[in-house]
Amino acid sequence: MGPASAPPGSTSPSDRTGPGRAHWLRVAREAADDLATDAVTREQAGKAPFDEVSRLREAGLLTCLMPTGSQEGGPDRLTAYAVVREIAAADGAIGQLLGSHYFLSWSARFFAGPALAAQIEERSAAEEWCWGGGFARQEPALMLTRASKGLVLNGRQSYTTGVLFADRLAVRAMRQDTGEPLAVVVDPTRRGVVIDGDTDPFGQRLAAGGSVEFDDVRVGAEDVLGSLSADEDLLAPRAALAAPVGRLFSAQVLLGMAEGVLAEAREYSRTGHAPGHPAWPAGTPHDPQVQTAYGELTVLTRSASALTDQALEAVRGGLERGEELTYDESADISALVAMAETAAARAAQESTTRAPEIVGARSTSARLGFDRFWRNTRTHTLYEPVTHRLRDVGHYFLNGAPPPFVLPA
Repeated sequence: MGPASAPPGSTSPSDRTGPGRAHWLRVAREAADDLATDAVTREQAGKAPFDEVSRLREAGLLTCLMPTGSQEGGPDRLTAYAVVREIAAADGAIGQLLGSHYFLSWSARFFAGPALAAQIEERSAAEEWCWGGGFARQEPALMLTRASKGLVLNGRQSYTTGVLFADRLAVRAMRQDTGEPLAVVVDPTRRGVVIDGDTDPFGQRLAAGGSVEFDDVRVGAEDVLGSLSADEDLLAPRAALAAPVGRLFSAQVLLGMAEGVLAEAREYSRTGHAPGHPAWPAGTPHDPQVQTAYGELTVLTRSASALTDQALEAVRGGLERGEELTYDESADISALVAMAETAAARAAQESTTRAPEIVGARSTSARLGFDRFWRNTRTHTLYEPVTHRLRDVGHYFLNGAPPPFVLPA
C-alpha cells in the first residue's frame, strides 16, 4: 500500500453499460507505470509531450469519460479525479495536462444549453479531441467584438495548459460592448490563431503550456458556451459548481505528486537505490528518525487525501442536486474544495521538500530526478496560490462570505 490511496467512488448505473470505474483505474495505473519508466529523461528533455498525449489517447483516457452517441456508458465522470491522480503520481505535468483536458471538455455542461453541450461532447468523443486553454481571469482580457458577420476574437492569452497540441481551445473572453465575460471554444486551426511555445518554466515543463494570439478570429454563435459572470443574477448555483469541479482537479494533481515522491523515496530507502541506478548509501528504514519523517509525511498526505475525498463527495452531491442546488449549498461545496486544495498543496510542498532530505545528499543526483517533484509542485502552486484559498476559507468561516467564483488557470 502506498502513502495514500486514490479517492473512493460509488458504482454508477452506467457501469453496467460499458467499462466502469475499475476498468479505467486499471488502465490509468498501466499508463502511469508506462510514464514512470522514462519520467526522468522525458522531464529533463522538456520536449512538447506529443508522445505522452499519444499514449493517453491510445489508452482511451482522453475520451473514456465522455458519452458517445446516445450512450452514457462508462464510469461515473468523477472517476476522472482518480485517473488524474494516478497519472500525476508518475508525471505531475501530464497529470495537470489531463486534468485540464477533462475539465475543459466538460465545461459546456456548466455554461451551455443541453443541446449544444451534448453536440460538443459527442463530437469531442468521436474525434478524440484533446482540450487546452483555461477560463482564469487575465489582464488584458481577450476581447469579443461585433463584426459584419458575427463576432471576432482578439488578444493574447499567456501560459495556457495544453495549447501546443490542443484540438480545441476553451478560453475566457469579454464582450466589448457589454463587458460580460463569456466561455468561448475555438478551433486552433482557424485563421488568425497563432500558438507560441514561448514559455520556459522550471517545472510542469511537459504540460504543453504556451501562449495563444487571436487576431480577428471569427467566432460563431455555436462557439459561445455561455456567461462566466459571477453575478448571482446570471450565475446559477449549478453553473457555479464549475469552479470547485475545476479546483478539485488541482487538488488531485497535488496529491498525486505528493504520493509519487513518497513512493520513489520509500523505494530508495528500502533498497538503497532507485530502480535502474547504482546502489548508494541512504538512511536505513530501521532508523527511528527516518521512520518518524516518513510517518509525518504519510499522516500529512493521508489527511489531505481524506479531506479531498470529502470534497469529492460534496461535489458529487451537488451535481446530483442539479437545478435544485441552492446558493448556500454551492458555497459550502466551494469552501470544502478550497480546504482540500490547500491541504493537498501543503502535503505536496512538504513531501517534495522533505523526501529528498530523508534520502540524503545522493538525492541531488540528476539521474534520480527527485528534484522534478519539487519543481513541478512549486510551479503548480505559483499558478494556483495557496494563500488565496486560505483567505477564501477564512473569510467564509468568519463572515459567511461565499468563496469567489474563481476558475483554475
